[in-house]
Amino acid sequence: MKITSTGHAGLFVETRAGSVLCDPWRNPAYFASWFVFPDNWDVDFSSLRPDYLYVSHLHRDHFDAALLRDAIPKTTTVLLPDYPTADLREALEALGFSKFVETRCNVPVELDGLRIMLDTMSSPADGPLGDSALALDDGEHRILNQNDSRPRDLQPLRDFGHFDAHFLQFSGAIWWPVVYDLAEATKSALGKRKRENGMARAMRFVEEIAASHVFPNSGPAAFLDDDLFAFNDLDGSDDNPFPDQQVFIDYLAANGHGNARLLIPGSSAALEGTRCTIEHPIPDDEVGRIFTDKRDYLSAYASRQRARIEEEKASLPRYGGDLVEALADWFEPLLALADRIGPGVGGPIQLDVGDEQIIVDFTERQVRRRTDEECRYAFTIDRPLVEALVAEHQIDWVNSLFLSLRFRAWRRGQYNEHIYTFFKCLAPDRLSYAEGWYAEQEPVEYVQIGDYMVQRRCPHLKADLTRFGELHGTVLKCCMHGWQFDLSTGNCLTSDAHRIDCHPIAGSGGSAGSAGSAGDEVDAAEERVG
Repeated sequence: MKITSTGHAGLFVETRAGSVLCDPWRNPAYFASWFVFPDNWDVDFSSLRPDYLYVSHLHRDHFDAALLRDAIPKTTTVLLPDYPTADLREALEALGFSKFVETRCNVPVELDGLRIMLDTMSSPADGPLGDSALALDDGEHRILNQNDSRPRDLQPLRDFGHFDAHFLQFSGAIWWPVVYDLAEATKSALGKRKRENGMARAMRFVEEIAASHVFPNSGPAAFLDDDLFAFNDLDGSDDNPFPDQQVFIDYLAANGHGNARLLIPGSSAALEGTRCTIEHPIPDDEVGRIFTDKRDYLSAYASRQRARIEEEKASLPRYGGDLVEALADWFEPLLALADRIGPGVGGPIQLDVGDEQIIVDFTERQVRRRTDEECRYAFTIDRPLVEALVAEHQIDWVNSLFLSLRFRAWRRGQYNEHIYTFFKCLAPDRLSYAEGWYAEQEPVEYVQIGDYMVQRRCPHLKADLTRFGELHGTVLKCCMHGWQFDLSTGNCLTSDAHRIDCHPIAGSGGSAGSAGSAGDEVDAAEERVG
């Protein structure tokens, strides 16, 4: 087996049973804030002819739409993670891909000599509503491409077999604490904690997986814009949350793990028996200077990309209307659905956009100009960025604005996951899924629909059936995506993958058939609803 790094989380895996291209990325991401480190512009993606394509998730340092469109053959078969929404599949279909292997979380699949398994995570906190890892076995060697995912249950991966190589994230991919308005001493202390926690978490995965060889990947990004350049870990400072590959290799070695290996774009790792042979595209001393003379390396890289950065800034789409009205028209119908996210935020947040101060009020569920409200959370964002988000109707501000680090933030109190969940779910189906996920962490809730007690959340993508359900006889239709359920049996009429939990109300005349295991839970639900 031969694994070639294409940069960041990108891998080209060649085996006797076929090849897999993972997470190819080259074009700058997040408003031209992130670039691949080290530089991978010499990688010839068009020369790669993979049998399979694996895109772990939709973050733009993993899903490079332009590169996938222009360089990857559309005859390539896509290995599709088991996500609750179809966003990834639809994005790939829009680029021309049409052949998919649909997987189930942690269920191995045989593919003509390759055995693969995708570990899929789908909570609102996982990537853009999803992240995944790939386990691959060609009959001789096994590798785990964890990229930035954080599997919650490692036993299925252990059951897959001993891994010869483990690729994983170790560096920050977050805006905390670097964009926050904090005293420098406080920011430094928090940066130290973030840096240490990130590497310690990665080391725990290394120890639990116990692969023969470990490869740091999936970060850090290079910040090449003058406004962001200082975010790079230029001098190995212990308070920078973006340590590089060599820092993590040294960290592992200092903690008794001497099996980590360095790859740069174009490097290959050949697995033969228990041996791993590394070949770099440039001499070893030049590889070393990337990390020992990092400031000079990144300054030269920034000079090469300066025109590209300015071009992207100049090409941002503009919105010429009233931003407050536009955001109110967009956000207020979503706030009306945010029965759990709204109370989770618990009040207004403030967006300072140019010379306007805009309130997004999660209690009153409205968007308005600020008067004299006190807010616990505030964001300062350049107006052209917000105009671009509005003009494009960008439904995931985390996967665009926040990861760009092109904003400032202030808060009083602790991190609030619900704020960022809302901003990555700026479409009804996404928000309904997130609301449903939070609801599922609570006891199952039942509501009366016609002559039946029915689980409140659609089994498909968790839409609230009190809002999106339409009853026609015994057929309940969820208008979010058009799925239909026969309440007399509980069967889904749209797919055999889901049943709905329902029960006729005694004496109502409803069918005696039920959807199964409601039992005492339904009795309790009737007490709650009735």
